Amino acid sequence: MATTRIISMHINKGRTVAQCLTDRTSYAKNPEKTQGGELISSFACDPATVDAEFLFAKRQYRAVTGRDQKNDVIAYQVRQSFKPGEVTPEEANRIGYEFAERFLKGRHAFIVATHTDRRHIHNHIIWNSTTLDCKGKFRDFRRSAMAVRRLSDLVCLEHRLSVIENPKRGSLSYDKWLEKEAKPSQREQLRQAIDAALEGRPADLEALLALLAGAGVEVQRRGKSISLRTETGKKFLRLDRLGEGYGEADLRAVLAGEKEHRPGRKQEVRRPEQRVSLLVDIEAKLRSGKGAGYARWVSKFNLKQTAQTLAYLNQHQLLDYQVLSEKTAAATDRYHQLGDKIKAAEKRMAEIAVLRTYIVNYAKTREVYVAYRKAGYSKKFRAEHEADILLHQAAKRAFDELAVKKLPKMKDLQAEYAALLAEKKAAYTDYRKARDEMRELLAVKANVDQIMGQDERGSAQEKEHGQR
Repeated sequence: MATTRIISMHINKGRTVAQCLTDRTSYAKNPEKTQGGELISSFACDPATVDAEFLFAKRQYRAVTGRDQKNDVIAYQVRQSFKPGEVTPEEANRIGYEFAERFLKGRHAFIVATHTDRRHIHNHIIWNSTTLDCKGKFRDFRRSAMAVRRLSDLVCLEHRLSVIENPKRGSLSYDKWLEKEAKPSQREQLRQAIDAALEGRPADLEALLALLAGAGVEVQRRGKSISLRTETGKKFLRLDRLGEGYGEADLRAVLAGEKEHRPGRKQEVRRPEQRVSLLVDIEAKLRSGKGAGYARWVSKFNLKQTAQTLAYLNQHQLLDYQVLSEKTAAATDRYHQLGDKIKAAEKRMAEIAVLRTYIVNYAKTREVYVAYRKAGYSKKFRAEHEADILLHQAAKRAFDELAVKKLPKMKDLQAEYAALLAEKKAAYTDYRKARDEMRELLAVKANVDQIMGQDERGSAQEKEHGQR
């Protein structure tokens, strides 16, 4: 499970673009946070010189387009935080790199720095606002945060990680979000306490408040208003602030037998397409603090999902458990095969994009490096042309790592890239269909397993009772 946040990185007041790029990338690359720099990966740039390479691309943008930067955004960052204990640092870095590859589509240089200094492992994914061809800029489009979250969730699912099914909008960091989500809110705890107290059938409101006090809820009266607070609550909440059905007038009417109490719950979002959902483990929810009202709702929900599961089995002729298992396994394999095919195409496209960038950088900085060599590797010459020299050296290192003996023609690279892009787009249609089929089959099989498990437990309990 991972949460994400996209951040625009601006020029700080009184600082140059170069200084700001150095500050931001240095924080991400901090050896104390990245296990001595082992947890840093990059695309189309060298982590050691990423600030200089980003700056050089911005200068090239001005030279190629003749345009100056209109806003003060110099780079973008996505913070990707993972649930504690669910991934290793190395796996988190791979997931972050794969996410950045697919989100940026080989158009921007980026680094992925994985930090392990917090309870939750998290990635800092920073990419240059200027494109690799130095002809355009990244546009922080409308609902980009939603696109980032959806792609991050998809990558997590492909790596067998959990995702947040119904994320709430907010600005909390992941560690604070974890602390908040670890237990119900005070308002929810108070509603549950009232639900439990009403099951004791108190005679009147005073008897109800006495039951709440006995359960550890603090009661406060101010004038005509009544407020409650849990043992861990920071402030009192008035009854009329607990939601519909929990105001003083509502509770008095329930206690007098004039109306029925219906435990409050959030309404489900109606979806246009009915899909089979996983059954809810009632016992586990009750152990986590859910009340009897929630249990009644879950019972109805599970009945509905059981009916949908049976309808799916009948419709697709999957009444044999072995056939269901085989079809689920086959759908899962097909989904991963298509995913691997897309990843292979994306990997080669990324290699082409990197190679193309380094070829351009090598050609543009070759004369400067030749002059540097003729100058006897002068320190003064290097200081005056450091950005160009670093880019040239980075390109030469990249050619050595890629074992490039003869530089390919740009025309050939562009043709191969276009063919891979067309192949990837064609594969995505089948990939989405396979993903939907796999998810539904996995949900159906999980429900069948749970129902069969419940039946087996019930039979065992009946047998044990009969022996007594």
